Amino acid sequence: MDGDALTEQETALYDRQIRVWGADAQRRLSKAHVLVGGMKGTVAEVCKNIVLAGVGSLTLVDDSPVTEEALNANFLITPDEKLFAGRSIAEVCCDSLKDFNPMVHVSVEKGDLSSLSTDFFEKFDVIIVSNSSLSTKKAINEKCRKLSKRIAFYSVDCRDSCGEIFVDLQDHSCTKKQVNETFECRLQYPSFAEAIAVPWKNLPKRVSKLFFAMRVIEKFEESEARSSGEISLADLPNVLKLRKELCEAQLFNESQIPDSLLERLLLGKLEFPPVCAIIGGILGQEVIKAISCKGEPIKNFFYFDAMDGKGVIEDISNPNSAS
Repeated sequence: MDGDALTEQETALYDRQIRVWGADAQRRLSKAHVLVGGMKGTVAEVCKNIVLAGVGSLTLVDDSPVTEEALNANFLITPDEKLFAGRSIAEVCCDSLKDFNPMVHVSVEKGDLSSLSTDFFEKFDVIIVSNSSLSTKKAINEKCRKLSKRIAFYSVDCRDSCGEIFVDLQDHSCTKKQVNETFECRLQYPSFAEAIAVPWKNLPKRVSKLFFAMRVIEKFEESEARSSGEISLADLPNVLKLRKELCEAQLFNESQIPDSLLERLLLGKLEFPPVCAIIGGILGQEVIKAISCKGEPIKNFFYFDAMDGKGVIEDISNPNSAS
């Protein structure tokens, strides 16, 4: 992300932001290239925030057609059918995002994200996948880690009133302020596969129940060859059966994954716009922190549940690894 100094036009446009995080951080942002797969409502919020912040480029991947479900939460899609008929969600969102900041290059890449080559990902500094299957999250994350350059990887999943963010910055250095002093901070991140492989019984007792519930749901979707979110309340008996099997294998108490929480996740096919705004706002800020190396980022999961209004950061890492 190194490059030349900011242009006069960039300096004038981002004057207020430069006053907050400095010219060097803004320069890093203006040279950064971000790839987003899956244009759900939560990701629409992320894209809006990082485009306004002034990233160098944003590439969207989502060949899905515009549906009533997409219109429900994605404010980037115009309600005028004449403007989106026959076009993909990514193409419609691309046009809207260009209007937010003409200095940011926004484009569309056609195809399935999971089928893109490892070399393709090397062009980017940040990759975000939204509402993706378990296998897709693992595969994209591992492709990022195989490259010689460090790529920040994020996955985000928003189901009704609940949301999950996963972060993998690999080996990340940043600065953080405490009182009137600035400290250098270095963090080591596990991959998504490594994080979810940590035995449940080894985790602190107060870990968010959403962490375990999401693992049950995504494992069920994988076992049934379903796409992410392709579930309903009719699946509850089989989901409860899988929960029992996983808990027995993990020597874990089933009561830590309540029936009521699993029911909500099964019913939550549609995104809840207020939750999209919260999760998307947080993820957008995390992307900016990772690119600018300003501020301590989340390590490595974030959960939000509108039922109690709380956001929780969970460090799910192998206790023997460096942090």
